Amino acid sequence: MSVRLHGLLAEFADAEHLLAAVRRARAEDCCASGIEAYSPYPIEGLDKALGARRHRVAFWMLIGAIGGGAFTYWLEWYSAVVNYPINVGGRPLFSWPAFIPPAVEMTILWAVLLGVLAVLYGARLPRVHHPLFANHEFERATSDRFFLLVRGDDPRFDAQATQQFLAGLSPLSVTEVAEE
Repeated sequence: MSVRLHGLLAEFADAEHLLAAVRRARAEDCCASGIEAYSPYPIEGLDKALGARRHRVAFWMLIGAIGGGAFTYWLEWYSAVVNYPINVGGRPLFSWPAFIPPAVEMTILWAVLLGVLAVLYGARLPRVHHPLFANHEFERATSDRFFLLVRGDDPRFDAQATQQFLAGLSPLSVTEVAEE
């Protein structure tokens, strides 16, 4: 059984070196599309240097809000006017003020549900195990080390050329991360 390479992981001592490495890696054609950076705290400008794109969470929340509210309002109207009309004391069948509170509640519910699903999808979660968890050096990513991962899923990925490129960035170490 052959072990597939998930990517190459470079370890840096401080945030400035990581940010400079990310900028150089994005400028290089060999690894521009498949890089990830890990740090123990937020680094200003890192998301822009990585070329992070905005996810469409707000769009999906809007779709959920409009769809949930409209469907609930339609369902109340259909059940009260068309499907099961009951004349109570001569009141109109279509009493729209009574339909508003449940429709508002369902608007909020479906907006939140689709928003959570969009966040999970955008973050590629749930993922029970990540190949980086097997790397013992990576445990320091939450305390005092900074890491740059060049993923191997890019068709243009060349392990030897990328290893040489990362070594030229003066990292503390460069290790291979195996896909499990």
